[in-house]
Amino acid sequence: MRLGLKNSPVRNAGIDILRGVAILMVMLLHFSLTYRLWNSGPLVDLIGHNWTHAIFARGNFAVTMFFVVSGFLITTNAAERSGGLGKIELRSFYIRRFARLTPCLLLALAVITILGLCSVGSFATKAPSSNSDLLLGILSVLLFFHNILMQHLGYFDYALNVYWSLSVEEVFYLAFPVLCLVLKRDALIAIPCVIFIAVAPFYRNAHADNELFYLYANLACFDAISIGCLTSMLAQRWRPPAAIALSMEVGGWAMLILFWLQGFQGPHVAFNFTIIALSTAAIILGSLAKPSTTITSSVVGRAVRWLGRYSYELYLFHIIVLGVMRDIIPGKSLGSAWQIPLLILFVLTSIIAAAAVARLIGDPANAMLRRRFVATSAATAGVPR
Repeated sequence: MRLGLKNSPVRNAGIDILRGVAILMVMLLHFSLTYRLWNSGPLVDLIGHNWTHAIFARGNFAVTMFFVVSGFLITTNAAERSGGLGKIELRSFYIRRFARLTPCLLLALAVITILGLCSVGSFATKAPSSNSDLLLGILSVLLFFHNILMQHLGYFDYALNVYWSLSVEEVFYLAFPVLCLVLKRDALIAIPCVIFIAVAPFYRNAHADNELFYLYANLACFDAISIGCLTSMLAQRWRPPAAIALSMEVGGWAMLILFWLQGFQGPHVAFNFTIIALSTAAIILGSLAKPSTTITSSVVGRAVRWLGRYSYELYLFHIIVLGVMRDIIPGKSLGSAWQIPLLILFVLTSIIAAAAVARLIGDPANAMLRRRFVATSAATAGVPR
């Protein structure tokens, strides 16, 4: 079952729902940071400040969900294509990652660079040497050390700083296939994953007073990707029966929501990200054992699944849309009555941009690069993830 292929007839609806919810929460967080949905306005009037803040201010948990899904899908696809993790073809693995990520990323970075060099507010680097640090920031995204650069420069570029999570993922995936080839057996490959899972909460606890390390450091995030990898290894050997699968999925969502609402506070805060990741893994395992439900097939379900299908393009371009909007309509100048209309405009514009980029650039370039550099059968020539 090719779970990761965008055009595959067996694309997993439950996983797309997860990604759709995650990217929507990331977008809502970034919108709210500018337009303060949790300070005032119709949502605060309806459900109160505390609930609004609890829902919209914790988008970093959504990134943890993405890490788990990514680890699961990439491990699953790599094992299926190679006949096992210990037989991964390095060239094919890296080319597939390049083909999937780079075309759309280069376009996003080109837009940000042009706007930044033109000193457009949200795209102009706040570091001391603005133009040189902008170019350094672009290079750090391309070479996957942007999160580390942020730890030295702080939040130095509004648009670029969102791409920290891409650096975390790709550093992991630079090493992952090499470890698979060296260790060969799944049981041995699982050992570094378990180590990352064990270390991460203590790393986060040690850096709880500095969010640039607590949220964005590699060691603070590798546990979620590792949980996704281990979930894939488990799924290759065991699928839960229907009743257990339903319990896992419902329980996973319940735990995810509970700890999302708890937020970054409380005595067990260092483990909250781990619990969010484990909840996501339970949802994934549960979703493998059953076909699409009425919920996933509904209008809302199909809309959320679409967001999940194009979550990468939304991730890259929603921040560009929002950056332009906040320069035209600064957050402090906006009356609360305009929050919801502007939010709808932001989401719709981001969707249109993501769909256009995927259709015109991302998917064609991906397919072309794969045909050119990777020998694949027609059955595996679709778009990954």
